[in-house]
Amino acid sequence: MLRTRRRGPRDSNFMTVSIGTLLAAHAAGKRLKATIEETYDRIENHNDPALFIAIRPRSEALAIAERVQASGSEGKPLYGVPFVVKDNVDVAGLPTTAACPAFAYSPVRSAFVVERLERAGAIVIGKTNLDQFATGLVGVRSPYGVPRNAMRPDLIPGGSSSGSATAVAAGLVPFSLGTDTAGSGRVPAALNGIVGLKPSLGALSTSGVVPACRTLDTVSIFARHVGDAFAVFQAACGFDEEDAYCRPFPQPALSALPSGIRLGVPRLNQRQFFGDSNAADAFTRDIELAESLGARIVEFDFEPFAAVARLLYEGPWVAERYAATKPLIENNPDALHPVTRSIIEGARKFDAVAAFEAFYRLADQKRKTAHVWSEFDAMLV
Repeated sequence: MLRTRRRGPRDSNFMTVSIGTLLAAHAAGKRLKATIEETYDRIENHNDPALFIAIRPRSEALAIAERVQASGSEGKPLYGVPFVVKDNVDVAGLPTTAACPAFAYSPVRSAFVVERLERAGAIVIGKTNLDQFATGLVGVRSPYGVPRNAMRPDLIPGGSSSGSATAVAAGLVPFSLGTDTAGSGRVPAALNGIVGLKPSLGALSTSGVVPACRTLDTVSIFARHVGDAFAVFQAACGFDEEDAYCRPFPQPALSALPSGIRLGVPRLNQRQFFGDSNAADAFTRDIELAESLGARIVEFDFEPFAAVARLLYEGPWVAERYAATKPLIENNPDALHPVTRSIIEGARKFDAVAAFEAFYRLADQKRKTAHVWSEFDAMLV
């Protein structure tokens, strides 16, 4: 699923660090070291101490750029492109904290997707802030602070992949990695006016990723353009035998928008804006814009989808988060953010019977909603 929002003002660097711009500059002879120097300068000028949890020393990144350049650009679709990684995804040489200092460890190997991107020529700059253990959609549940929303600093950045979204939206890097279990990639993308790509489950390996809900976790991609996000997806996509949930995934070409595309929107009485009339008006304008571009709007019953969302947030799937943090939450629960702890400890009220009952309800909702995908091509919510 791709989530975008109308863009607000950006600084003059905004378009200069797109993937296409960088690749063209490198092909024309620009040194990769110069690209890395400019990236670190942008990070310093942005001056958001809450954006990164760990950042690679400039000298180390420059040395990596030299090695990448020495090996040549052939077979490297992301040759010299800098990127950042959410700090629940392993990068060798940098600590992984999941925004919990007591949980921190030093991985000896990068996550599968990071290794693939590095083989494609991309260069990791640092690890970004997040809602602790990727639990939350707000971006404020971290002991490392709250990254600034790149569009409006008075608003929350969204989460859980807060730093990864704001880094791209602020023009620091052309793309970043996050994770998305229940919106953690798409929500901060929307709140910062960029593209958030949530791949299908199993399309990208989650080896080397701190689990949230392992049966639902995906590695997400942030970029400014759909084409950039798709290029990163293509480079990161590959079958990983070590990930039980990974599967071979076809890579179709990115096509032009089909004429007469059908967009599904919730019925008028099911659109919830919680008293925010500006948001309601903006959604109406977006529907009208889509129609003006040739889309056909199809209203549908959103309630079954809302029921599944409630099942995920309020049901026994939270036990997966408990399983992922079990040693810490049982032996040192005060190390967790209070809200994160409260959510994860809620798993204790569920038993095996509740889990199976939830699986049955999920299967029922899947059957009830399967028909809608024959009625429209994409969902606008």
